[in-house]
Amino acid sequence: MQHTDYSAKVIDHFMNPRNMGELEEADAVGTVGSPACGDMMDIYLKVEDDRIVNASFKTFGCTAAIANSSMMTEMVKGMRLDEAENLKNRDIEAALDGLPPHKIHCSTLAADALHEAIKSYRERHTTGAQAEQKAVTP
Repeated sequence: MQHTDYSAKVIDHFMNPRNMGELEEADAVGTVGSPACGDMMDIYLKVEDDRIVNASFKTFGCTAAIANSSMMTEMVKGMRLDEAENLKNRDIEAALDGLPPHKIHCSTLAADALHEAIKSYRERHTTGAQAEQKAVTP
């Protein structure tokens, strides 16, 4: 099988995906999908003190979708949430040594799923902190 459109890093992350599977102790999940291509991504984050301590993914999709999910989870481990919020699809694409033009949307999906997970985490923890504050305030 020949993969001439993909870099060696893309092939490596597809053939040996890192952090694949549901993260049972996840604090947040981001889910995105593209009806145009059929790719679906779930990104799971474990957060401690506003830092991502673990990340994993479940992706239904093509070679590029799986490779982007894998690379992104490797990139965000150890990042503060505000750093991870600034991660762009082109950062993931660059870390994979590029993607064919017709597969750029896969890096966008990975970044979007990450941002959805962070948004979910912030909403849950802001709401929880506000509820605690209201309970304590007379």
